[in-house]
Amino acid sequence: MFHPDGPSLGELARQALSSTRRGYDLLAPKFDRTPFRTPDWLLAAAAAQLGAPGSVARAVDLCCGTGAALPFLRPLCRELVAGVDFSYGMLAEAQRRHAASPGAPLLLVHGDVLRSALAPRGFELATIFGALGHVRPRDQAPFLAAVRDALEPGGRLAFVTAPVPTPWSPALPLAAGFDLAMWVRNRLVRPPFVMYYLAWPLGRTRRLLRESGFAVRERRLTLGRHTTRVRLVIATRE
Repeated sequence: MFHPDGPSLGELARQALSSTRRGYDLLAPKFDRTPFRTPDWLLAAAAAQLGAPGSVARAVDLCCGTGAALPFLRPLCRELVAGVDFSYGMLAEAQRRHAASPGAPLLLVHGDVLRSALAPRGFELATIFGALGHVRPRDQAPFLAAVRDALEPGGRLAFVTAPVPTPWSPALPLAAGFDLAMWVRNRLVRPPFVMYYLAWPLGRTRRLLRESGFAVRERRLTLGRHTTRVRLVIATRE
């Protein structure tokens, strides 16, 4: 599962026993060599559905981490691409890896997307890839309200999710087992590390978005010739 230059078992254990923020600070230098990084095929497939080059004025990538999505967003934008994350370590890696990549100017912002980092800025597009599981169910509606306020009327929020795996799929016990282990860990160890894979199932996501003032569209993503279960959700601020 891991690149030879990725984190050791001890480093992963240390991360897992840290807070969410501290855990990512520790993992940042090796994060892109783990299976937790959103794969390029998925980012490319999503970006292709978001517009032609230069069709967006300003975009923001939420919980941008080491910046995996930034090279795909910058060609879409004319004026600015912002990346927001609460981990200084992840932002430092994003700066090192992507500051010189082509496209619109890049602004990296340290902040918590659940608090003040998304003050209204008139973005046309907001994205979040691989990080929705860090937003607990009790925080989902406030998170969507903050994103909505950061978007222009008609602005879009884009992310990927999937239906709950079928009962016979091996993905279901893996995801449910991980979420259970995280639930137990967070009741035994403080501070918590927040990450739940089944927190944004497609049906619940549709309802939350509509209740938060978004119109919802979905597009299946393909890998080569194969259609995947992954959906690109494009939610437009009404």
